[in-house]
Amino acid sequence: MKLEVVVLPVSDADRAKDFYTRQLGFRLDADFAIHDGYRIIQVTPPGSACSIIFGDGLTDAEPGTVQGLHLIVSDIEQAGKELAGRGVEVTGPFHDATGAFHQAGETGRVMGAHPERASYGSFAAFADPDGNRWFLQEITVRLPGR
Repeated sequence: MKLEVVVLPVSDADRAKDFYTRQLGFRLDADFAIHDGYRIIQVTPPGSACSIIFGDGLTDAEPGTVQGLHLIVSDIEQAGKELAGRGVEVTGPFHDATGAFHQAGETGRVMGAHPERASYGSFAAFADPDGNRWFLQEITVRLPGR
């Protein structure tokens, strides 16, 4: 099985489309207005096999309730600067005090990349205009089998 798509709840499809395509640089795969109140917009992050879908009439979830989606990058500092240059408010880089995966909220958060720049250990965060929360995670060497 492969994860193919994640549905994001948004309040304004055009605003979300602009954010994900113009500010984040995601590829626009589809924009289908099926009928009034039903619109499907699909975008894909560069290099990803998994897409996101948002629009109108796609989910009953409240806009901004998706938390913890991860985009993998090879250089956390460069990725953060690139997004900031596109007008995205980025927090980080940061790492967890335990050296493991980040905890919920800001618990255990230490500003700055992981001291040894350990793969999987450095993060940055941003939100879309509705508050759906994303993380960048630096991975330079994948674990076996990944």
